[in-house]
Amino acid sequence: MIRNFARRDLLNGGLALIGAGALTPALPLRAQKSPAKPSPTPPPKTEDCNCTLAADGTPLDTGTSELRPVIERYQVELRDYERLYPLPGSDARRAAMEKFYSGQLRLLDGIRFDDISQAGKVDYLLLHGRLLREQKELLAEKQREAEIAALIPFQQTIIGFEEARRRMETVDGQKCAIALEGLLHDIAAAKDSLSGVKGNVVMNRAAQRLELLRGAMRLWYDFYALYDPNFVWWTEASYKKADDAVEAYAQLLHTTSGVGGTLETGGFGRGGGRGRGGAGNNEAVVWRSNGPLGSEEELSGIGPVGRDALLGALHTAMIAYTPEQLIAMANREFAWCDKEMLRASTEMGFGGDWKKALEAVKNKYVEPGQMIYLVRDLSREAIDFVEKHELVTIPDLVKQDYWEEAMTPQMQLVNPFFTGGATIQVSSPASSQTIAERLQALRGNNIYFARATVFHELVPGHHMQQYMTQRYRTYRSLFSTPFWTEGMAFYWEMLLWDLGFTHTPEQRVGALFWRMHRCARIIFSLSFHLGKMKSVECVQFLVDRVGFEKANAEGEVRRSFNGSYEPIYQCAYMLGALQFYSLHKELVGSGKMTNRAFHDALYQQGNMPIEMVRLAINGQKVDRSYEPSWKFYGDIA
Repeated sequence: MIRNFARRDLLNGGLALIGAGALTPALPLRAQKSPAKPSPTPPPKTEDCNCTLAADGTPLDTGTSELRPVIERYQVELRDYERLYPLPGSDARRAAMEKFYSGQLRLLDGIRFDDISQAGKVDYLLLHGRLLREQKELLAEKQREAEIAALIPFQQTIIGFEEARRRMETVDGQKCAIALEGLLHDIAAAKDSLSGVKGNVVMNRAAQRLELLRGAMRLWYDFYALYDPNFVWWTEASYKKADDAVEAYAQLLHTTSGVGGTLETGGFGRGGGRGRGGAGNNEAVVWRSNGPLGSEEELSGIGPVGRDALLGALHTAMIAYTPEQLIAMANREFAWCDKEMLRASTEMGFGGDWKKALEAVKNKYVEPGQMIYLVRDLSREAIDFVEKHELVTIPDLVKQDYWEEAMTPQMQLVNPFFTGGATIQVSSPASSQTIAERLQALRGNNIYFARATVFHELVPGHHMQQYMTQRYRTYRSLFSTPFWTEGMAFYWEMLLWDLGFTHTPEQRVGALFWRMHRCARIIFSLSFHLGKMKSVECVQFLVDRVGFEKANAEGEVRRSFNGSYEPIYQCAYMLGALQFYSLHKELVGSGKMTNRAFHDALYQQGNMPIEMVRLAINGQKVDRSYEPSWKFYGDIA
């Protein structure tokens, strides 16, 4: 799972060894003795790099694209529109954004597509696709607004307060007081109509919107109260009553929907709402449940999105498969994992009972206090292996500019494993935890689980990704996708398996646990959103099929369906990895590129849908009508 990013196999049942020549297995980790610090990165070979080198010997970003200034202009203008119209539900915002997107599409229509470079064509397709999706999202947003309109018919009053403030209109305290009193009557009327509204999801969305509007109303009031005593004289009492009424009504909506708890808003700042690349509607509200853990309502606050929404999300990610085909794909990968897990279990002396082998691996953990040194040694071991096999150019600063931070006991309740990026946060038992919690931290981050994840979080995974995307084609961050971010990190797990990094049966069990986890994520998340599995069934599926502890399984399901991740996010790990894996076979397996040249190109192209990475690297001819069509896993019935 990645941290500090702009906020987480094999084909047809088997894999051939990637690359040529004999491979030397990695030496087993010796936790009691630190390995030597990584040696300097050897310079790129002449055939691997035909561009200018930086002072440290790594390639500079000399890539050009005719569309780069268009994209950069789009980014800053989009930012300014969202600052000007930060509140979802605003009629003025919707009209302004419709005009903006239409104008951007007309600009693209005037470009002579056949005359621009391959990089320009890739960027054209990325921006054109995004604009079409934004237009479609505006229509979907209008439908969602209609669904909650009966619950919050007064929202335009609050939106009007803030939009008038941003237009710097002269405020009239008496008129504002009258509007606030009217707001109280509107809330009372909305409560009376509550019995006629069906659907927990709609009520939850209305409650979240109310918290956002409450934050906007507070900002509006505080601004004028600071400068205008006449405004305070007229509005103070009415504002306090309206603020209390909005808060109480939001809580009532959640209570009525069957999900008891409290709302915590991320705040409504002066810079406007979040970008549309986030949740999609600028609402930053977290629901903290006070109800019984593990209940269907508590585990699945957002509810299934349905097949059409999944297809739309997959099209955005440029995945040319249906949800049903992806579930079939995950089951094929699961079958490979089962076979490998049984082989490792037999080698460990447990025969066909792989769960016993998994339990044995979980109990092979370092002593309390030694986890930080285990992580340090594992990170250096992976760097040494990658450099020895000349897989990618690792800048020296990448190997120095990370360290460890603590995953506090409170944080471990949400994520009991590691997260990585600029640093790696390490889960380790603390004296304040119960004995059971300490054992869970030790077992869940045992030597072999950690060995399969530390390089995922650091180098060549998320830490190196951050470093490279801040230096190469930075404008493509607009098109970033978890299929690139999480998929590439998991792809390295697959590739290092092939190259012999994982060679003892215990190491293979540790790696397979995570691979089975990624298979399960596709199956349970898509099945839930298709309406084929309940959230409590997803928990049991993780326990039975992957060997999760129940508490960890509940945490996994809760995070998946609480609205903080898009519906297909959990699919991104394995599907992105399989895309990179297929592309590796296409370009490295065929001899067209070396490992180093291939992997350097992945980082230097920037974070974007992997089908576009493929177009950028292989140079295939495309026209402006190009649609996602890459069958990276072959045909699936």
